Order: sequence, then structure tokens, then C-alpha cells
Amino acid sequence: MDNRDNIDFGKMNIPRLFIKLFVPTLLGLVFNAMLTLADGIFVGQGIGSNALAAVNIAAPIFLIGLGVSLMFATGVSVVAAVHLSRGNNKAANINATQALTVPFVVMSGVSVLIAVFAKPICYLFGGSQMLEPLVVEYLTYISPIPALTVLVHVGGFLIRLDGSPKYAMYTSVVPAVLNIFLDWLFVFPLNLGLMGAASATSISETVGALMAVAYLVYFSKTIRLYRPKFTRTSVCLTVRNLGYMMKLGVPTFIAETAISGLMIVGNFMFMTFLHEDGVAAFSVACYLFPLVYMFGNSIAQAQLPIVSYNHGQSNHDRVRHTLRLSLALTAVSGLVISLLGMLAFRPLISLFLAEGTHAFTVCAEGFPLFATSFVFFSLNVVIIGFYQSVERATEAIFFMCLRGLILVIPIFIALPYLIGVVGLWLAVPLAEALTFVVLVVWSKQKRVFS
Repeated sequence: MDNRDNIDFGKMNIPRLFIKLFVPTLLGLVFNAMLTLADGIFVGQGIGSNALAAVNIAAPIFLIGLGVSLMFATGVSVVAAVHLSRGNNKAANINATQALTVPFVVMSGVSVLIAVFAKPICYLFGGSQMLEPLVVEYLTYISPIPALTVLVHVGGFLIRLDGSPKYAMYTSVVPAVLNIFLDWLFVFPLNLGLMGAASATSISETVGALMAVAYLVYFSKTIRLYRPKFTRTSVCLTVRNLGYMMKLGVPTFIAETAISGLMIVGNFMFMTFLHEDGVAAFSVACYLFPLVYMFGNSIAQAQLPIVSYNHGQSNHDRVRHTLRLSLALTAVSGLVISLLGMLAFRPLISLFLAEGTHAFTVCAEGFPLFATSFVFFSLNVVIIGFYQSVERATEAIFFMCLRGLILVIPIFIALPYLIGVVGLWLAVPLAEALTFVVLVVWSKQKRVFS
């Protein structure tokens, strides 16, 4: 079975190469986003607004797990691409094995802890006594996700690097379609509530993880998994290699952790100003955010192997060409998505909340303001992703901290007290816009794009 798509990172026409990577990546992320959206729609319509709020309380812990997975996925993708560009296939394969196995073991332990400490997590992330039973139920049955996410995302990046972006797409498409069916089955006909919604997600993600592992074990051509060694030297080398991958991938981890932090702070602030209905309204924005993220992230993921491979070979013209194409596509798609969120917000909100409810009204008043952040968010993700791709890890970490922690959390806390409830919805747009300005000024001064 030959799953490769005849990709040559060093010689193929850049637009054609970019499209071959971008389209399957985007489709995979679209279905990934559909998995999240389906969960939110079935929970909101089939169980109620309090259940939707409960999922939003639980979500940050899984975003942190996703951040760990993407940190190693991004790091190993850059490292392995550079090794492959220099003909060092063995080093690339050793790195791939380390990035897949060690994080999986660690996150399996995290999955157990989530199930055991579900109640404290509820209150730590902004839950209330009313939401506690729902949060605990959801966390218990969705707890395997952090471990499974490692296999899906690290595996997906490695499969893409192996020259099979279409198969990588299938590892997202198949679980998403399955999740939609199981969500409907468990929530409506079987009436299993949040236990059913969480179980549907866990089962679907298990299928995606098995697909990724099956490819790497049986069908890969270049990226091959090695049997782990446990000698002292091997352990030391593994720690060193994983440390470097983490350094390269930590901006991605910060991005996901920052979204978690944003959700936690948002849950507390919306609970303070607007109570449970406010958290339900905020959860709609959080559910729709993956639709925005998938465009910026798919562009960043498509450019990563091209930029890293040609950076490793010092093909600077191809690196610049890829960046210009990425930025143009990001600007156009970001503007379209922002306008869509500002003008067509009512149909989007009605997917999750019934019209006429207080939660729907709260969301309809604020979501158009929140949507102004989408274009800046997408551009920031792609530019910071470029810094990662050319091994400028320190700058990438700084800018990700700037947009995800240094600016947004203080603004989110302070702005509502300064200008009222509208500040809850404007905090993210303000932080993203300020980050974009700083990024552009810095990049021009350092001639990063030239």
C-alpha cells in the first residue's frame, strides 16, 4: 500500500506544493472542528445551556493536553524535516519515536488524574455548585482524551512529513464523522446526557489514534518507528532530544494553554458579571473559535514542512515565497471569517442556544464584537508559526506569551470594570490587535521576512 503523494519539499513549485499540503490539512481540521461543534450543538440543544456551560468549564484541561501534543508534534516536525533535508533519516526516525511514545505515557497518567480529581477541577476552572454534577460527569467519561490526542496529533504531523497529507486528513475526518453520529445516538435516542456526549468523543478519538499508529507501523515509507532503548545513554539522549523539540514547540503549547487560561479567566469573569447564562454565552464563542483557529493553523501547518526543509538547505528564496503566500491567504481568509462572525452571528448562535433565552440574548449582543479578533488572531498564528519553522524559538515563545498571557489576561480582567460588560467581549480583539502591531514592527526591524 503506497500512501505517499509524491511530494518534493525542495524542488516542487511552491504554490502547487503548498496547495497539496494545505487542502488536506484544512479539510482535516475542518472535520476536527466539526467534531467540537457537533459536541456543542448536541449538548446545547439536547441537554441544555447549563450542560453547555459545564463543558466550557471542563474544556481548558483538554486544551492544555492538546497543547502538549501539538508542542511535540510541531517540535518533531521541524527537527525531523531538517534531518531529512540533510539525508539523516535515522536521526529523524529516532526523534519521531521519542516524540510519539514518551508524551503518550505521560499524558496517560494525566488522563487518570483527571478522572480521579474531577470535582476539584470543576471549581478550579470557574465552576459553580449548580454545574458541579455535570462537570464531574463529563470529565469522568472524556478523561482518556489527553493520551489519545498525542497519538492523533503527533502521528498526524509525522504522516504529513512522510508525504501523506491525505491520510493525515483521514485521521481527522473519520473520527469527526463517527463522533457526529455517536453524539446524536447517545444524546437523543439513548438519552445518555453528558456521559453520552463525552463517551462519543472518547470513542471517536480512539479510532483516530489507531489509524495514525497503524500508518506509522505498517505503511510509512520514510518515517519509521524504532524500538525504544532503555540504556542510560539512550535515556539521556531522549531527554536531550525531547528538550529541543519542546523548545521549538513550546510556542504552540503556550497558544493552547493561553486559550485555556483565557477560558478559565473568561468563565470567572462571565460568571461574575452575567452568571451561568453568561458562561453559556461565552461557551458559544469558545465552541466557534476552533473554526477560526483551523484556518490559521492549517496555513501554519502547511508552511511548516516547506519552510523547515528549505531552511535546512538554505533555500531562502523558497522560504520567502512560502511566507508571502501564507500571509496573503491568511489575511483574506481572516477578513472573510471576521465579517461572517460580525454579520451572520444569529444563525451561528442558534446552533447552540434557543432563540428567546437569556443566554442567546447575551451572546447575540457580544459576539459581533468578539469576531473582530479573528483576522488578527489568524495572522498572529501564521507569523509565529513561521518563527518556529526557521528555529527562532525564543522570539516565537515571547510573542506567543505576549498574545496569550501578558496582554489578554490583564485586559480581560480590567476592561469589564472600566467599560462594563462590553469589555468582556472586546478583551480578546484588543490583545490580538496589539500583538499583531508588535509582531509587524519587530519583524521589519529584524528583517525576518526579507
